[in-house]
Amino acid sequence: MMEWIPIVLVTFKVLVLGTGMFFAIQWHYDQGKKEMDKRALLRAGAKVAAIFVLLLLVLTLVTFVLAGLLGLDLTSP
Repeated sequence: MMEWIPIVLVTFKVLVLGTGMFFAIQWHYDQGKKEMDKRALLRAGAKVAAIFVLLLLVLTLVTFVLAGLLGLDLTSP
């Protein structure tokens, strides 16, 4: 039984990632057909960048708080 688990899980992973890549490529291709205003494109890009930076800061804060609660030493040498 144990020798079948990696085969099943790897097959499932390949199918899920392959399906996801197919739909991602299809979506980007369809978006490329649309004519988009440059101002709207820049605004959307700025929103994505701002959300990414905000999430990165939150992740950093949560990491340091959790490390402090676990008693890890975070001082620089």
